[in-house]
Formats: sequence, structure tokens, C-alpha cells
Amino acid sequence: MVSGPRFTRRSVLRTLGLGFVGMSAVGKLAARMRAPEMPSEFPLYVGTYTGGKSEGIYRLRFDRSSGGLRVEGAVKGVRNPSYVAVDQPRSRLFCVNETSGSGSVAGGSVSSFSIDPGGDLQFINMQPTHGADPCHVIIGGDGRFLLVANYSSGSVTVLPVERDGRIAEASDVIQHHGSGAHSRQQGPHAHSVALDAAEKFAYVADLGLDKVMIYRFDDRKGKLLSSDPPWADLKPGSGPRHMTFSPDGDTLYVLSELRSTLTAFEVDRRSGALKERQTLSTLPPDFKGENFAADVHTSPAGDILYTSNRGHDSIAVFGVDKKTGTVSCVQHQSTMGKWPRNFTLDPSGSFLLAANQQSDLIVVFAINEKDGRLNPNGVVIQIPEPACLKFAG
Repeated sequence: MVSGPRFTRRSVLRTLGLGFVGMSAVGKLAARMRAPEMPSEFPLYVGTYTGGKSEGIYRLRFDRSSGGLRVEGAVKGVRNPSYVAVDQPRSRLFCVNETSGSGSVAGGSVSSFSIDPGGDLQFINMQPTHGADPCHVIIGGDGRFLLVANYSSGSVTVLPVERDGRIAEASDVIQHHGSGAHSRQQGPHAHSVALDAAEKFAYVADLGLDKVMIYRFDDRKGKLLSSDPPWADLKPGSGPRHMTFSPDGDTLYVLSELRSTLTAFEVDRRSGALKERQTLSTLPPDFKGENFAADVHTSPAGDILYTSNRGHDSIAVFGVDKKTGTVSCVQHQSTMGKWPRNFTLDPSGSFLLAANQQSDLIVVFAINEKDGRLNPNGVVIQIPEPACLKFAG
């Protein structure tokens, strides 16, 4: 299995060009340089939809040596925590409350929790997002801001986070305008937000507009400022949903829900501009049914990329040419359940966990370290309507 970097006495000697002279001194240096041991277990938080049997946010424990999972508890009374974000250095968790409100009042909100040493969550506070059905949240500005995508209202919100973890009133709300060619694109539908590594630019995938909106992020005032160019276009009817950067930041991969396509964009780090490099299907050529692509992640090394298909109910595995950023499909693995809305890789990069929303199942797959192919390891956990999986660790 893939593990973290290791420093051996021999490798340190080679790196320093010392041969085997001074082995005792270099051995001590190697011991100091050795990467810290990765914990054997990690907390896993599961966001859900609470209209049925779900009680809120579930806490599980993952064993990285075996790929095993066990349920430890749940935070009850949290309404539709469909997407969560973990601030590991500050022991905090944030979740959207995906609600639409009624009448003229948009009822979406975002909630803050502290994480105690045992992994339990303690509620801190909640703030409105000034938009309907917030479906995605990320943490920016060194933990000082949340950026939220409001799906139904087609807007994006920035909210400051205080030192004690409390969420303050929104510092900015940007409303999108327009429509697209598909029947689900009669208005804007902001679906996710991504920040580049320098947090200079914020990218918002708008499913309703077939655009990735581009903003300059002011991490002092918590503002989204106009950028030139202001967006990147995708093919009509694509419905961009989720995004992920390559580890080197040179490529932004955009997954489109309505056409079930993956688009690789070349990133101009100075202007924030995106240039389309490649678009390909996430489905097998012979699939004829209805499908809605959902989630996308890269391996820690950036040489493998994964997407989920709802309808085909699979994880598509792509090999990545790290020189060009282009991808090619190597496998379609059944998720052994229905409607894989979300999935994640464990911190060691050895396992992939898929959340099958409509069959109430989380299924664990072992990752082949050579080519990224997936193989179910036999671990299946029942959680009502799992919608988001996030590790703390």
C-alpha cells in the first residue's frame, strides 16, 4: 500500500553525498528527518440528508491498516448537513444546512462545531448564507473564512470565522445571473467553490450557466472581486458540478453533471484564466442509460484521478499524464450501491470510500498502488443517505 515518505540511513547518505563516512552522525540526522508515523486510525465524518432516517452528522472510525470502518456516534438535530469541511489544525468542523426556506426568505445556513480530542462534535453556532440550498463549503484564508455555494439561488457567500470558531455575518454575497440550454438550467446554480493553492483566485462551478466563474479572493476583507477573464465556458448543457486541482496547481479538473464529462483546464496562475485542454466522458462507450456525474478527486501523487457516476453507479478511474495533465480511463468499478454522490480517499491514499446515497451504504475499496485500480475489500457500512465523507487527519 501507499505510505508516507520514509527516510532510511542509506537514502540520507546518498542524498548528502557522504557515502558511509560518518555513519553514526548521519544516522542521528536521518532519525530526526524521518517522517512522523501516520496514526493507525482516523475519524471520518459523514454528512447526510435528514428527511428520512438520518440523525445528522455521523462519526466513524477508519483503520488504515485493514480498511475497516466502525460507527461511533452521531450529532443529532442538524438539518441536512449535506456537505462538511474539516479544519484539522483548529479542531473544527463546518457543515452546510441545505434548506431552501419559504416565501421570500432563503433559508440556507452553515453551522460550526468544535472537535474534542475524542472526535466528538460540539455545536458552536449557525449563520444564514443568504442563499437557498447551500450545497458546498470550503475553508479559506488560513481558517478565517468560509466560502459557500448556494445551489437553488445561484449565489456564493463568504463568511468570516472568529478565533473561537464562531461564524460571523456574511462579508460578501455574489449573485450569478443567466441560464443554460438544459431543462435544469433555467437559472444559475452555483454548485462548488475551489481556491488555488495561493488562495489568490476563487473558482465557482455554476451548473446552471455552463461556466466556471473566476474571482480574485481578498483574504483580508473576505471579498470576491472581479477578475479578467471573469469565467471559463463549458459546452452547452454540461452542468459543471465539482472541481479539483492537480497537486502542482497547473490543472483544474471540472466534472460536469449533465453531460457526464470531465474537462481538464490549464491554469494561468497570474490571471486565473482557464484554457480547456481536454474533455472526455466519465462513462463506458456502450452505456446507454441516464447518468449524472457527481464527484471528483485526485490521488495524493496526482497520477490518478477518480470520478463518480450516479446512474451507472460507478467510480471511473483515470490515469494522468503528469507532463500534460491529460487523462485516460483505465477502469469503471461498480460502487456496489446506488447513487454515489460523494467519495473520498483515506489520508494514506490506500483506500477509496464511496457514499451510496440511495442505498444507504458506504463501501470501501482498496487502491492498487501501481495503476490506481479499485477492488472492494469487503467492508460495507450502513448509514442513512450518506452525502459527504470527510476525514479528520
